[in-house]
Amino acid sequence: MERIISGIRVECIKGDITRQADCEAVVNAANAQLRSGGGVAGAIHRAAGPGLEQECRPLAPIRPGTAVLTGGHRLPNRYVIHCLGPVYGVDRPSDQLLANCYRNALRLADGHGIKSIAFPAISTGVFGYPVEEAAEVALQAVAEVAPSLKHVRLIRFVLWDEAALRAHCDALGRLGSQG
Repeated sequence: MERIISGIRVECIKGDITRQADCEAVVNAANAQLRSGGGVAGAIHRAAGPGLEQECRPLAPIRPGTAVLTGGHRLPNRYVIHCLGPVYGVDRPSDQLLANCYRNALRLADGHGIKSIAFPAISTGVFGYPVEEAAEVALQAVAEVAPSLKHVRLIRFVLWDEAALRAHCDALGRLGSQG
């Protein structure tokens, strides 16, 4: 599913975040130390190789809602943007911290002239954020920041399973076409 929001194509697909060769940047649902782990962080670190962790080391730790940029290493992407999402029910206000992940990642990408970016469903794995709620927060944040973006022209949500895909498509559908 896709929609145009402020001239930017926003799409939701089911797939593997490490296989988005047509995107300049992918977003890592990172841990505070920017190390390999489970879920998205583990998949990205495995695909990128050990150079990614070495580049991340001096950037850590990061706080919930923040975003930092590294090279893509062995990924098919030029960049990785690492975001630390909130642990649901622990890091508060969870919705604002999660929205900040998307806002900050998009502003960082735009500031580096990045035209295309792929996001996972940040915080919905071991951090426990309910996927429907997270999708709503994510798409609202994208809609809010989209009018200010000068370079980003494609925002893709790459979802691992049908439930996450459905939740993000529903949230995107509620936004409709804007601009």
